[in-house]
Amino acid sequence: MEKVEGRNQTPVSEFLLLGFGNDPELQPLLFLVFLMIYLATVAGNILIFVLVLTDRQLHTPMYFLLQNLACVELCFSSTILPRLLASLLTGDRTISVNSCLVQLYFFGVLSTTENVLLTAMSYDRYVAICQPLRYTALMNSQVGCLLVAASWIISFVICTIVHNFQFQLTFCDANEIDHFFCEFTSLLKLSCSDTKILQKVAFVCGALGTLGPFLLTLASYVCIVATILRIPSTTGKKKAFSTCSSHLLVVTLDYMMGINVYVVPIVNNAKVPKKIFSIFCTVMSPLAYPIIYCLRNKEVNKSLRKAFHKLVALRNGQKI
Repeated sequence: MEKVEGRNQTPVSEFLLLGFGNDPELQPLLFLVFLMIYLATVAGNILIFVLVLTDRQLHTPMYFLLQNLACVELCFSSTILPRLLASLLTGDRTISVNSCLVQLYFFGVLSTTENVLLTAMSYDRYVAICQPLRYTALMNSQVGCLLVAASWIISFVICTIVHNFQFQLTFCDANEIDHFFCEFTSLLKLSCSDTKILQKVAFVCGALGTLGPFLLTLASYVCIVATILRIPSTTGKKKAFSTCSSHLLVVTLDYMMGINVYVVPIVNNAKVPKKIFSIFCTVMSPLAYPIIYCLRNKEVNKSLRKAFHKLVALRNGQKI
């Protein structure tokens, strides 16, 4: 318990999120940038949700999972950006301890749900390419609902276990978090409690919520690539690959960003590079996913163009 004995025991009721510094000239610019990103993220993910909901051709398990992923990304972005925007606009960078822990909890739940949903989508692509004749039996609306429910249940169970330990932490003396949101390792450094058990529990739960889905996704794509390589015609290979290229790009982006933030050691423990990587992981990814699916997925692209033409025709009809 050296950590407790070497610290001032003055209790802390709120934290100070240092964010990107306190330069008065930089704050308005950052506010506009993050506001545009947030609005675009909200619009893009709502667009994906509405397209899947209204277009009957997208009423398949794959797009049902995509629709739920869009909801997760919308909520994920909303756990961080509104608070960041408020601090940039008002200059008030304080956040209560309980609010910080709640933000961290939902951050964990939504990021874990995202990982599990991406794994479910990779399973869907595995069945579609490697078991096409059994697709309707192995993947249907009921299975899709079960996969979505399982994603949320797994995430809540894992994060609730960790969060029960987090709520037992006490904070004293230091209250500055050198980040733009309540990040797990930053909170541990501020705690005057013994965090050894929490770190072990978080490691195990983090492995279950991240490493497990990663290995399952990797196994799915090993089978998918092996099946595509056995297709004799070049046209057949391209067609098979096109059905999973959007998802593969999203998965690659997701895990690359996660590895850069949480796995790759930053030289000299530099804070600025870690914040920059965190921006891509927590802010840019929810914006990038709907863009990728709208541009690279043929069915979504077709549905988007169809909706645009209907909107144009409706406006022209109203003018007449």
